[in-house]
Amino acid sequence: MKLLILAVSILYFVTSSLSVVPISDKFERFQSLSRLGLVDLDDSSYEHLTSKPRDYHAAVILTATEARYGCTICRDFQTEWELIARSWNKGPKPEGLKLLFGTLDFNNGRGTFQKLMLQTAPVVLLFPPTVGPYARIDSSPARFDFSGPITADQLYSWIDRHLPEGPKPQLVRPVNYVRLVSIVTIFMGVFTLFTVSSPYILPILQNRNLWAAVSLIAILLFTSGHMFNHIRKVPYVAGDGRGGINYFAGGFSNQFGMETQIIAAIYGVLSFATIALAMKVPRMADIKAQQLAVVIWGAILLGIYSFLLSIFRMKNSGYPFFLPPF
Repeated sequence: MKLLILAVSILYFVTSSLSVVPISDKFERFQSLSRLGLVDLDDSSYEHLTSKPRDYHAAVILTATEARYGCTICRDFQTEWELIARSWNKGPKPEGLKLLFGTLDFNNGRGTFQKLMLQTAPVVLLFPPTVGPYARIDSSPARFDFSGPITADQLYSWIDRHLPEGPKPQLVRPVNYVRLVSIVTIFMGVFTLFTVSSPYILPILQNRNLWAAVSLIAILLFTSGHMFNHIRKVPYVAGDGRGGINYFAGGFSNQFGMETQIIAAIYGVLSFATIALAMKVPRMADIKAQQLAVVIWGAILLGIYSFLLSIFRMKNSGYPFFLPPF
């Protein structure tokens, strides 16, 4: 009886010691099969990777990258998934924290897709370890479903939240040399073009009359309510209920698109009349022509401003000001 108990004890310790080795070898074997930090899986290797016991985390993306399946997100995210795996394997990790990244394409894992009853792709499953210092009682995987296009940073943050606390490798994007060379080339081209054409462009850019005209146009646009029209999406005109058209909306807090253009034109004429009286008329050498110009521009200023006040009274009958002839 003692010999039988001794034999059973020896057999237990031998099997226990042997069972520890395959768990460690399991991680090392999959690590050696990885390409760019990723393990290409099929139904069999997926079962082996996610089977218990495991002393590592396993992040597996179930995807369908072939064009015939029409999964644009799958194809677009493949490079982002490779970036996550590559960044993790190159960066420093906490002692004892193991993480494997795997890819199970639909062509190689139809049985797994059917077993998990997946109707859409891609889906990321994160399996926790069942033995070791980071083991969890609940060994069911965390699941990440794609509601739309996402970046590697978003998924990497989700994975980080499900891993034990501690410093993790940073997500490092490789330098896009093609884009860098393109930007430098475009910059040099623009600089060369500016250098060659500067004798012709600078006098135009330094012209005060040009900047005054641009500033005046911008002021007229914004003071007449152009931005209000874009924000409120106001109608251009509206009917008056009697078969006619209203160009002006009632109330100071409402307006039509046509009304804005009319007001901008009125402001423009008033501005031009004021500028002419202040700058052009005093420079006229002929006294009679100067007097005639003062009368004409003064009459235009009076008539247009009178019309502007009448529009204010039209929009709000309580407006107290008016000016003949309107």
